[in-house]
Amino acid sequence: QVQLVESGGGSVQAGGSLTLSCVASGSIFSINAMGWDRQAPGKQHELVATITSDASTNYTDSVKGRFTISRDNAKNTVYLQMDNIKPEDTGRYYCRANAVGILGPYGLGSPMNYWGKGILVTVSS
Repeated sequence: QVQLVESGGGSVQAGGSLTLSCVASGSIFSINAMGWDRQAPGKQHELVATITSDASTNYTDSVKGRFTISRDNAKNTVYLQMDNIKPEDTGRYYCRANAVGILGPYGLGSPMNYWGKGILVTVSS
C-alpha cells in the first residue's frame, strides 16, 4: 500500500553534514507523522526524529541541536539534515510514516506505521 524509499546516505567525516530524504508513494490517503529511526551496530533500534503533519518536531536527546527534520507534504517527502555528525551517528537509518492507505473499493484503511528498507550512514573520525 505505502512504500517508503530513502536516499542520501553514505560516508562522511566527523563534523560534516549529510541530508537524508525519503519519499512515500503508493495508495496513500493521508500521512500523519513521519520520522527517522536508526539501528547502530550492537545497539537497539532508536527513534531519532519525528515530525507531525502540522510540523511539530521531536528529537532524541543525542541529536538535538545537530539534526533537523522537515517535510514537504505536497511531495510526501521527509528530510533529515544532519550537521556536526559524530561517529556515534553511524548506523542504518529508516524512514517511518504513519499513514492511511486507500483500500480500493473498500474505502480507507486504519492508520498504520510503515518503514523503508533503510539507508546506511557511516561516520569516520
